[in-house]
Amino acid sequence: MNAKQARKASKQQGFTLIEILVVVAIIGILASIIVPKLTSKVGYARSQTAYHDIKTLSSVMELYKLDKFNYPGSDQGLSVLVGDYLDKVPKDPWNREYIYLSPGVHNAKSFDLYSYGADGTAGGSDENKDINNWE
Repeated sequence: MNAKQARKASKQQGFTLIEILVVVAIIGILASIIVPKLTSKVGYARSQTAYHDIKTLSSVMELYKLDKFNYPGSDQGLSVLVGDYLDKVPKDPWNREYIYLSPGVHNAKSFDLYSYGADGTAGGSDENKDINNWE
């Protein structure tokens, strides 16, 4: 390889600033499209987790009723399930206690079990929607 070819080869190594800026811009555009779609799924996943927790706790309550012939009262709460039925009482995905009423307002012959969703207040839609065992 002569000196002229060596200089030409050394000039071709690496990327120019323009090429790097184009790649960074493309990555930025892709990120701005993808990130909002992924973050919108977090709220849905939390709502689904609460829904499945309530279904599981409702099943555990049925087992409790089979053993004790009735549901625990509101004053006892879900904590009576710890030991024989659960390792610990789960919290909802927003780190609040599930609300338990027995006898229930909506299920007068059994119990109401629900979470107020992300906003922690009654009502709402999407991630703020109440999740319960009677609907």
